[in-house]
Amino acid sequence: MKTNNRDQKKRKLLMLTQFSILLAIEIIVCFTPLGTIPIGTLSATLSHVPVIITALTLGFSAGTGMGFAFGMCSFIYWSFVAPGIFSFIYTPFYSAGEFKGNFWSLVICFVPRILIGIVTYCIANALSKTKLPQSISFGLAGLLGSLTNTLLVLGGVWLFFGTEYFSLVDDGSGKTLPIILGMTVLTNGIPEAVIGALSGALIALPVKKATEKIRF
Repeated sequence: MKTNNRDQKKRKLLMLTQFSILLAIEIIVCFTPLGTIPIGTLSATLSHVPVIITALTLGFSAGTGMGFAFGMCSFIYWSFVAPGIFSFIYTPFYSAGEFKGNFWSLVICFVPRILIGIVTYCIANALSKTKLPQSISFGLAGLLGSLTNTLLVLGGVWLFFGTEYFSLVDDGSGKTLPIILGMTVLTNGIPEAVIGALSGALIALPVKKATEKIRF
């Protein structure tokens, strides 16, 4: 019994260490230029990657917690570190002229981020019951987790701040709000989804397998 308790404590310590490392990475990619990858004329953020890896390697609760951490980092960044013209979308503590953030800003900032971890874990768990190779399961989970964030953030913008957002991005070209948001999915959401898939298959899976081999 003592041996089992000791092993359990060591495994919990290992999980806490892994979570702490991933949390440190999350903070780095959220607050430094290291979190942005230029892809030709486009750019993709890496902020969702630690959430995906955490969900796939440490499970539902840890993935949900890391998603919350991502949301908190976004909230702090847009509220206090580098507020910009669109900050009101993510924080109630900022306004752009007549446009003010509100409760729905917090929903957009936190809910999609938290759901990255939840969706990623649930998809991987569901696919583990199929005959798909684990690398494909983890890749699909990472891809869908990333797209969850993109689509919910843009959906929230459309639903709660559509008029305000359109008035700030309208350049007189005649583009409608759905077209503008659709272009955002193509130019940012798709590259980030690909990165999410690669993170799941090429990073999370080897880490999980290596961790499972550890004997206490």
